Order: sequence, then C-alpha cells, then structure tokens
Amino acid sequence: MITVHAPDGLPEVRSGDDLAALLAPLVDLADGDVVVVTSKVVSKAEGRVVPGTREHALPGETVRVVARRGPTVIVRTHQGLTLAAGGIDNSNVALGSVVLLPEDPDTSARTLREALLSRTGRNVGVIVTDTAGRAWREGQTDIAVGAAGVTVMEEYAGRTDGHGNELAVTAPAVADEIAGMCELAQGKLGGRPFAVVRGRSDLVLTAGEHGLGAQSLVRDEGDDMFGYGAREAVIRAARGDSEDASVFGRPVSADELAGVLVDAGLTATVVDAVTVTSSVDRVEAVTAVAFAHGWAPQTHRAPAEVRLQPITP
Repeated sequence: MITVHAPDGLPEVRSGDDLAALLAPLVDLADGDVVVVTSKVVSKAEGRVVPGTREHALPGETVRVVARRGPTVIVRTHQGLTLAAGGIDNSNVALGSVVLLPEDPDTSARTLREALLSRTGRNVGVIVTDTAGRAWREGQTDIAVGAAGVTVMEEYAGRTDGHGNELAVTAPAVADEIAGMCELAQGKLGGRPFAVVRGRSDLVLTAGEHGLGAQSLVRDEGDDMFGYGAREAVIRAARGDSEDASVFGRPVSADELAGVLVDAGLTATVVDAVTVTSSVDRVEAVTAVAFAHGWAPQTHRAPAEVRLQPITP
C-alpha cells in the first residue's frame, strides 16, 4: 500500500532556513520514505526570491525561447527544463517579487536528503517538484525537477508481460508520477509544501548513493522532437542560424531528406549517402527544409541545382 501524507504547520520559509529542521518535527520519517518538496520552498530557503516581475526576470533564466503565444512564453532554462515563464512564480510571495527556480535542483535535493539523514537518522529519498504544462493536453501537473537517493525512472525494456509480449521502450518516469500524486495531497493553496510517500521503499537508494537525479529525465537538445513550437520552427529553419542546428537534431539520411523535399513540393535526387541535389528554382525553400533536417547547401553550386550535404557528416 502506498500512502501520502502532507503535513500542516510549516511556517513561512525565508532565505537561509533549514528545511530539514522545519520538516522533522512535523513527520515521523521511516527508512525508505520519499520526501517530496516544492521547488518554491527550496528556492525561498536558498534566497532565490528577487524583486521585479516575471517579464523582468525571464531573460536571465532563459537559454532560448521555445514557443510564444500572446503573453505566454515557453523557454528552455539553464537547468535544461522547458517551462512556461521559465518556472518563475509570483504566487505566495510578497507583492513586487518573484521566485526563481533553484539553481541546481538535484543538488538541493541531495543537500536536504543528507540533512534529514543527519537530523533523523532515516534514509529517505528526496524529490523537488515544480508545476508544468503538457504538450497536447490542457492543465498542468507537478513533475520532478530535482531528485536524490531515489530511482527516477524504471526500465521495463526486455521484460515480458502476462501474455508473453516483450516490452520494448516502456520506462515509467516514477519520480514524475510521485510528484503528481503528492500535489493532490499538498494542494495549491493548502500551505503544505512537503509530502511524505510511504510504500515505495524499493525506489530509495542506500545512504550516500544519490542516483542520477531528475536531470537524467531531461532529453538532450536534438533528441526532443519538439525543440521549437510549430510557428517558431518555421522561423528558425528559414533563418538557418548555425546555433539552432543542434535543436533540430542529427542529420537524417539522404533518402529521408529526399523524401521530405518531395513532400514539400520540391525536387530531390540522391547522389550518394552524403549528397542530395535539388532545383535552384526554389532555393530558399530547399535551404530551409534541408536545415530543419540537418543538411545545408554546399558553397559551390552547379548552375541548375543545389547540392546539399549533412551539416555534421
């Protein structure tokens, strides 16, 4: 049986507060528990409350803009997370101030885990959470942005189900599942930023072993199929900035590039594994489509054709 307890009674957290000291009197921890804490409380304790607005703070938290729709800006942060407004929050904080994400949520989780072990003698896992939207779905849910001492993803690939089917890519992100479950107990306005999960001690690592952390759940640039929003991807491909090449991913094969060029109403001929030609009649369109698939025109072109090669062969 899995239980979740979100204790009441936590005072307003301020910069420099010891989160382990604040939590310990409110719960009776056991070995194998998972302690879940909101990133906002971690940030407050770490002095990440700053004066200003979201709009003022956003550039400093942004690596690049992923998508923009009216006032909503989704960005990739320095932590590698893709979040609306960079995860900057202006709720439950003094007027005129905002809360930034922890600089390194995995390190924050390790610090809290070690402090709880020192104070209580209990070996627990720790997950730091934040709220995020999802592509294709309305609403938000909490996800793990930091973790220590807990398995963040289970691997089922290679296992067999009850019907004898071998599982190929099934890998539950259990840290995210725990984060979402705890948000139900904590509530958005309940003043309960901590939760304790009991019943999944199999996910908790031995003391001193912190694991891969929540950072391991973040896909590398180029491995994500949705590195830009639909409109932004068109603009970035048309610009062809070399700094964007990694976001679109590794170069496709020559045959695949030829296929997408034809799908776009362009011509394409595969010369060899690293050369595709197309007509110069629509060179701008050819260049944009090629760039989005990891290819680019050669410096020297024949009079009637564009010769394309992988940006990184």
